[in-house]
Amino acid sequence: MVTGADVAFWLLAPVMVLAAIAMVASRKPVHSALSLAVVMICLAVQYAALDAPFLFAVQIIVYTGAILMLFLFVVMLVGVDMKDSMVETIRGQRPLALLAGLAFAALLILAVGNAATSPGIGLEEANGAYGGNVQGLAGLIFHRYVFAFELTSALLITAALGAMVLAFRERLGEKKTQKVLVAERMRRYAKEGEHPGPLPTPGVFARHNAVDTPALLPDGTQAETSVSATLKARGQVLDSSELSQATQQTLRAITSNDDDQEDEQ
Repeated sequence: MVTGADVAFWLLAPVMVLAAIAMVASRKPVHSALSLAVVMICLAVQYAALDAPFLFAVQIIVYTGAILMLFLFVVMLVGVDMKDSMVETIRGQRPLALLAGLAFAALLILAVGNAATSPGIGLEEANGAYGGNVQGLAGLIFHRYVFAFELTSALLITAALGAMVLAFRERLGEKKTQKVLVAERMRRYAKEGEHPGPLPTPGVFARHNAVDTPALLPDGTQAETSVSATLKARGQVLDSSELSQATQQTLRAITSNDDDQEDEQ
């Protein structure tokens, strides 16, 4: 008898496999993150088809909606240069990653083999032992595996503190005040001609607000400083010359009117 869970599996399993391959094979981090989002959403649908509503909600809200989207937004805002990403900051990490991959493959083969050869308990029987799916998870997490759960929490907190310690940079000089920063900007403006104000924002007035579109100056030319240097290095900056034609036409009309008035005088 074909159930809804079987249909969901055979429909979504190929999509999950293709998205997982795309996540590994993609050269751009944003594409990898989007492929991972597809895998997580399909996995959440599998949980829903197997009558696991709690895991379905956690998969969507926590993993797909919070952690993955946060990672995706950070990658899109900060940007990752391909040259920097290829630099090996920790020596010997590639052989260790290879060993970890082989160990994970062996563990996966053993798990699949065990699931194929041993008789399954069944989801209904497992949920019925505690009175439901949510009650069963609560019983396992806070009773049977409470020590492992708390140990995992301590491990995550330790990893977060370690990341903060590694990312901390000791200040070598005195922190500059706002007054000092303003004085430095004015000196650079006097010596090098650098504009002391904030950089122009990306986008073309109200017509376009994408970060890959340069801003337009009052004369219709592009403001090169309004686009991130990372996008310039990737060659992903859009050409806003077509959008600036209306501004240039208005500027030429105003200039021609001024010239006509000067000729009449």
